[in-house]
Amino acid sequence: MATPQVTCLRILVVEDDEPIAAALVSNLKRAGHAVDHVGDGVSADEALQGDRFDLTLLDLGLPRMDGFDVLTRMRHRGNHTPVLILSALDAVNDRIRGLDAGADDYIHKPFDMHELEARIRAVARRGLARSGDEIRGGRLCLKPRERSVSVDDQPIELAAREYGLLECLLLNRGRVMSKAQIQDRLCDWSEELSETAIELYVHRLRRKIDASVLTIRTVRGFGYLLQIPDEPN
Repeated sequence: MATPQVTCLRILVVEDDEPIAAALVSNLKRAGHAVDHVGDGVSADEALQGDRFDLTLLDLGLPRMDGFDVLTRMRHRGNHTPVLILSALDAVNDRIRGLDAGADDYIHKPFDMHELEARIRAVARRGLARSGDEIRGGRLCLKPRERSVSVDDQPIELAAREYGLLECLLLNRGRVMSKAQIQDRLCDWSEELSETAIELYVHRLRRKIDASVLTIRTVRGFGYLLQIPDEPN
């Protein structure tokens, strides 16, 4: 049976144990996600204020600021990024405290990587619940769980970065996305996507998806605007 897929996520791993962190980052990147890592609570708090993530994997026993405080502070700021706690603390009171503080899930260390991936898929699906398991725009349908794109039920083959770009623009259709915002969505801190590369991916998308299905307008000096011909602007 094929492994269920979710869309490419921007994930922050907050873990002070270097071997565990390295294994997490490696496995999550292999699964197609953009992954950043910090090793203490203060750095996590700063990262969550300065960058947008789709999911945070949060250890509780962190130096400088514990995970409970990191979680409480982000929720008080109105940051609703899904949080999956990874902790050696397995007492019922610890799990209750984490969930009451705003965590979306709690998994005990040591954990099986397959179970963690399943928990990540579950959290990601809940995050997509607002639009169901499909993101539609006119005749185009993007299915994050399957990482597939179709037009009039006919599949369109896209490379990973092309898919990520389309998803980013589709979720923000009607709004101009700057090249910096696109890069932030598609890359982690260790990667860099040049403006030329973004222009190339936009060019490829335009070639693969007919203008009667969607239009990617270049807004000179600002970025890109995706419009669906059948939808009001």
